[in-house]
Amino acid sequence: MPTRHDIRNVAIVAHVDHGKTTLVDAMLKQAGAFAAHQQLDDRMMDSNDLEREKGITILAKNTAVKYHPKDGGDPITINIIDTPGHADFGGEVERGLSMVDAVVLLVDASEGPLPQTRFVLRKALQARMPVILCINKTDRPDSRIDEVVNETYDLFLDLDADEDQIEFPIVYACARDGVASLTKPEDGTVPADSDSLEPFFSTLLEHVPAPEYDETAPLQAHVTNLDADNFLGRIALLRVEQGELRKGQTVTWIKRDGSMANVRITELMMTEALTRKPAEMAGPGDICAVAGIPDIMIGETLADPENPVALPLISVDEPAISMTIGTNTSPLVGRGGTGKGADAKSAVKDRKVTARQVKDRLDRELIGNVSLRVLDTERPDAWEVQGRGELALAILVEQMRREGFELTIGKPQVVTQIVDGKVHEPVERMTIDVPEEHMGAVTQLMGVRKGRMDNMSNHGSGWVRMEFVVPSRGLIGFRTEFLTNTRGTGIAHSIHEGHEPWFGTLQTRNNGSLVADRSGAVTPFAMINLQERGVLFTEPGTEVYEGMIVGENSRSDDMDVNITKEKKLTNMRAASADNTENVVPPRRLSLEQSLEFCRDDECVEVTPEAVRIRKVVLDQKERGRAASRAKHG
Repeated sequence: MPTRHDIRNVAIVAHVDHGKTTLVDAMLKQAGAFAAHQQLDDRMMDSNDLEREKGITILAKNTAVKYHPKDGGDPITINIIDTPGHADFGGEVERGLSMVDAVVLLVDASEGPLPQTRFVLRKALQARMPVILCINKTDRPDSRIDEVVNETYDLFLDLDADEDQIEFPIVYACARDGVASLTKPEDGTVPADSDSLEPFFSTLLEHVPAPEYDETAPLQAHVTNLDADNFLGRIALLRVEQGELRKGQTVTWIKRDGSMANVRITELMMTEALTRKPAEMAGPGDICAVAGIPDIMIGETLADPENPVALPLISVDEPAISMTIGTNTSPLVGRGGTGKGADAKSAVKDRKVTARQVKDRLDRELIGNVSLRVLDTERPDAWEVQGRGELALAILVEQMRREGFELTIGKPQVVTQIVDGKVHEPVERMTIDVPEEHMGAVTQLMGVRKGRMDNMSNHGSGWVRMEFVVPSRGLIGFRTEFLTNTRGTGIAHSIHEGHEPWFGTLQTRNNGSLVADRSGAVTPFAMINLQERGVLFTEPGTEVYEGMIVGENSRSDDMDVNITKEKKLTNMRAASADNTENVVPPRRLSLEQSLEFCRDDECVEVTPEAVRIRKVVLDQKERGRAASRAKHG
């Protein structure tokens, strides 16, 4: 079959924070993608605000570099897909792999292959793709290059790689300095026999297969991603598998349900560095963007009108975690961050608080996020949203919050399956790295959550690596306790491992909640009296309402408290005599921590300014009656 030697398509896959985006930065700079006077940021591919804040890749993105071979041959376009390393965004990884012909597996020279390395590598091996191993961060003082290479070989064997896949080339790199070499450097040093990424580029050209095509085959192009433009509307990113795609051409659009429609390509664009530029034609193996089809979806096919043949739909793993997302039903709905509303009147006009607005936004998210599902519930103003993991759902809520939505979020639950008449629940493989002195605390923590230890290794550096298989619901609320017990030193990563029979009841959070018993503003006087009872979450002056959770009780049961109590003043004592210096600073919970903190009868209220935890039933007497009914049946 004829091949296109002027193009290569490759995805960079790795665990979170092993340096994928930094490596892409270095490739763009060294391939001359930017003018000398351009101001360049670090991690240019992380274009989303949340990606920059959290330091992780959330959305798979593509870029293209023009590589000029040193022997003076024709320039070669290398299309690079930067994929997320977190398994919660696995839908992005699966789409990214459907666009490429090989993968670069990036592994940290100290940490070695971690759970998400296993996740993305398994996907690549299932797709029968050749793999190039890149050992990054060789300059880390604790790097152990030989051991990491051996661990990677073990991982390939563990994932049933065949002989061709296991004979992979190895490149050693320090992506931050833009240096790569085919010769193994000493541990803790930058490769000395090279001053650029030239060895990495030449390895890519040698081992990434050029796209093959059939000259007589009709047009077939696969939609792998979606984008939007204020002028062009919805943009479909696609890979042309066979034939040619031209601007102004009429093609057949084969939808997910098998129906077909003829549409016209109004705009065709190709990626150069980080920008899309208009093009006239895209051939086999090209990754391009087209506009003019307003309702096109991921996984659909553009084909020849004379002979329309559909490509297979993109399949993704089943969701493991679900949460209920509904409209804000608290007494402070539509008011500012303090709850008073006076300082936020201008912002209130842009508030999105109705069920129709929330449903429209969730439907919009479904268009580009293939691993998400939205199901109706018994209530007209709440929906069950299912996804890969807690982080993916928390990111969705955070994005909606920044867009002005006010929401009520239920406690995350696991999505169960019935297998042979028995309930099965999702389980995770958890890899934990901790200093030796915290080993006992972590083992105890996982034991309570019904974790089963599979493996334990000590590298002799004072750190221990443990692998557990644990039910997914046992990890809801795990990370906060884990960081507390390991004094912030532990590193924990998990990955979906399939389904196992129901593990039984789990008691994860031992402490109860401090619940406000009336509306009003928090006073320092009340806080000083209450801080002996537990840890508070609110600051003086914060507006609270009945049923809102204002702290964590030091005991296991809930306690209703009056946090708005004022000091009775006499004419002998001024208000300023209040000793506010005794107030302990409150613990501020992020959105993820709030979701972890929730119990089954609690939910999280999310507004653009504030995240509050509250009881599902706000009325104190009603909660008491419900508890009594539950106790006496």
